[in-house]
Amino acid sequence: MFNPYDYDDSNVINRPKLSDETIRSVISGTKESAVYLSNLLINKTNEKSGNNIILALDGYVSAQWEQTVNLISQNLKLESKKVTAINFAEIFKTSEQLDVEFSGCLEVDREKDPVLLFGKLFEGTYEDLLDNHKIDNLKKKLEQVKSRNNKGEVIIVYGCGCAIKIFRPLYDYILYFDVTPKKVILRARNGFFPNLGDSVPRPIKELLRRFYYVDFEVAAKLRWDLIRNNAIDYYIASDDPGKIQLIPREALSSIMSALVKYPMQCKPVYLEGVWGGQYIKKLRNLPVNMRNCAWVFDLIPLEVSIVVEAGSNKLEFPFFTFVQKEGIELMGKDCVKKFGGYFPLRFNYDDTWHSSGNMSIQVHSGHDYNVNNYNELGTQDESYYVVATGHGARTFVGFNEDTDTEEFIREIKKSEKEYTAVDYEKYVSHILSKPGIQIMLPAGTIHSSGRNQVVLEIGSLTIGSYTYKMYDYLRADLDGIPRPIHSWHGERVLCKGRTASWVKENLVQQPVLVRKGEGWAEYIIGEHELLYFSLRRLEFEKAIEDNTYGKFHVLTLVDGEKVVVQSNNHPELCYTQNYLDIIIIPANMGKYTIKNMGNQPICIHKTMLKDGFINDRS
Repeated sequence: MFNPYDYDDSNVINRPKLSDETIRSVISGTKESAVYLSNLLINKTNEKSGNNIILALDGYVSAQWEQTVNLISQNLKLESKKVTAINFAEIFKTSEQLDVEFSGCLEVDREKDPVLLFGKLFEGTYEDLLDNHKIDNLKKKLEQVKSRNNKGEVIIVYGCGCAIKIFRPLYDYILYFDVTPKKVILRARNGFFPNLGDSVPRPIKELLRRFYYVDFEVAAKLRWDLIRNNAIDYYIASDDPGKIQLIPREALSSIMSALVKYPMQCKPVYLEGVWGGQYIKKLRNLPVNMRNCAWVFDLIPLEVSIVVEAGSNKLEFPFFTFVQKEGIELMGKDCVKKFGGYFPLRFNYDDTWHSSGNMSIQVHSGHDYNVNNYNELGTQDESYYVVATGHGARTFVGFNEDTDTEEFIREIKKSEKEYTAVDYEKYVSHILSKPGIQIMLPAGTIHSSGRNQVVLEIGSLTIGSYTYKMYDYLRADLDGIPRPIHSWHGERVLCKGRTASWVKENLVQQPVLVRKGEGWAEYIIGEHELLYFSLRRLEFEKAIEDNTYGKFHVLTLVDGEKVVVQSNNHPELCYTQNYLDIIIIPANMGKYTIKNMGNQPICIHKTMLKDGFINDRS
């Protein structure tokens, strides 16, 4: 997500039932939170004469602590307390040292990667980014503070990584300032923060590359460790540094354990694009000054957030924080074990409806390539479900039967270097699009969503995005710069034998009836040995029942007005789903019912992990 549109969709709110005690314990406002924390520290220092306190303020990359630190310091000084603030950023190795250490993750090879987009996921932790001598000095300093008796001194240590294990025993309280993924990118684009260990921001593309392959990795690992060890005393929702929300540990647990019992929806992120369309923009009443809406990240697990209503407060968390906290209840034990605690599927809309052209002709890489080249989680498989079409809509998939693939690659490489046009339809096959068609796109399959349609894209999980554009019609991007082509990687992952006939036999299947009753039926519309997920459609007039059997489901209302999804055992655990909403049914729900709240028949796209996925080589 390199360029999200700066718009908050306020329509998506989850409303789990929370206790009055939980709601009251949430403190909204930076000044109010600072007063609460100041009083906490004052009372702690007064418990015993000479009791010195150390407060840690850690957080996700881009967190902005300064206002909170300053307010706490001012409040304590007014009470004649000695306060010292220590910026943990001073403990990092130098930028030059880190550049050398990360060179293996951030290779510079413009033949393979013309715009330096890809990299290798960093396997280390914050400790690998820190200067050992400075760590020792800070540890000794904090130990001295804890041991000496000087009338209640307060030390505030703030900065990314300050809550690593070596320092935790020395802290009286740990606060964690979380930031949602979209806000991180918007702050990056505004030059609000540098990479870890840097003093000034790098050029934006370089900064984001480092962020995805290094900074994100170490920050997410530490957050996961803090959550797993119940080490966060106060969680801070800090997207707005002037209006943070302070959530005590017990309240955070109560909120998330309540949420995971319900069907739920994430807050979408919207992105403009050179081929972007108008369908979602009109449907969801997006800002009129948006040029278009190309991508809708409704459920990209590492890029979206989730909003919970708590009394008069709206609390927004990164979805991945929620996954880290409630993974087993949300996804099931086998899923957590198989995918290392990550939510294993991603969902977004690609909108070319009434647009200026097709998506790029592209291909994605599979398991071995991703693991060996990027240290990734696994394969990047995809699928398209056609939701809506205009005149002449097509989906490009596979090669024509008579295609000379070597000639195609030569033409692509020539175009990349000399900026020459390619007659792509000579080589790449297409099918006529119509609503309801499911197209599976296992890694290695050449494909593109054509102009004038909306597709629901469903794929496997990777941290990065490995889309190798083979041809992009000589277009410039919205910034005026020609869009990059990745023929070096694309050539190496392309499955040249996937022709139109192979696609028809394997990737575009006729629906297979799974079960039916009076006024309802469930069909498999896409299932293949190359994919670890099953694609299905529920069709009904009034209602249909289902069962998670310990595996999460993802439901998209692809035709119809509105439904209510509710637990059979506890009907109050419910969610109202509107047209094109994408919701998650947690693994723990068991039996549930979907009820039609409108007048027209309902079609719901359902995605689930295949039976036996635990043994799949993903």
